[in-house]
Amino acid sequence: MPVKLLMFDLDGTLVDTRRDITNALNYALQSYRRKQFTVEDTTAMIGEGITRLIEKVLGEDQRASRDAVIGNFLGYYAGHLTDYSAVYPSVRETLEALGGYKKAVISNKREGLSTRLLEALDLAKYFALVVGSDTTPHRKPSPVPVIYALEKMGVPPHEAAMVGDSNFDIEAGKDAGVTTIAVTYGYRGKEYLTGADCLIERFSDLPGILDRISSELI
Repeated sequence: MPVKLLMFDLDGTLVDTRRDITNALNYALQSYRRKQFTVEDTTAMIGEGITRLIEKVLGEDQRASRDAVIGNFLGYYAGHLTDYSAVYPSVRETLEALGGYKKAVISNKREGLSTRLLEALDLAKYFALVVGSDTTPHRKPSPVPVIYALEKMGVPPHEAAMVGDSNFDIEAGKDAGVTTIAVTYGYRGKEYLTGADCLIERFSDLPGILDRISSELI
C-alpha cells in the first residue's frame, strides 16, 4: 500500500533551532561558571531532549543542579523560541504540496514547546498531531512515540514514513516498522544516517522519494 502518514522530526528537519537553544543553554548555565557554548558545541549534543542536554553539560559532578538548570533553561527558552529559529528552505512549499498525506510531528522537544514553535512559525496548520518528549513514557530513539502516532492517526506501520535528521529518528522509525527517510542538511552528519531507507539532500526532494516508495509498495 502507498504511504499515507508522514511523521516528521522538528529540530534539524523542519526548523533550524540551534542558535535559540544555544542561547538558552548559556543563560541557564551562567550561574555555574561554565564556558559559553557555541552553536557548533550545542549542535553536537542536541537531539535527545532538554533533560539529556543538560545532563551531558553538567556531568556527574553537578547532577544535583540538574533540575534548577532545566528550570532556568525552560524559563528563558519559552520566551525566546523564535528569536533566531527559522524554517528550512522549501519546507512550507513542500508541506503544501503534500496536502494529500496525513502528517504528524514527533519531537524530543517537549510537546508544549513543540506546538508553540510550530504555531509561531505558521507550521502548525499542516499537522494533525504533535508528539513531544513528554507525550509518551519514552522518547526517540524508542519506537513508543512513533507507535503512539500510528495508533492516534489510525495508520498501520507499512503505510507510514518517519522523516528526520538523526540516528534517533531512524532507530525509532525502524523499530516501529515504518519507512525511514533521513535529511542530510540537519544536525547530524551522513555517517549517522546510514541506516535510513532513503536519504534526501533537500526537503523539496521528499515528494519524489515518496512517489518512488509508494510505487515500490504497490
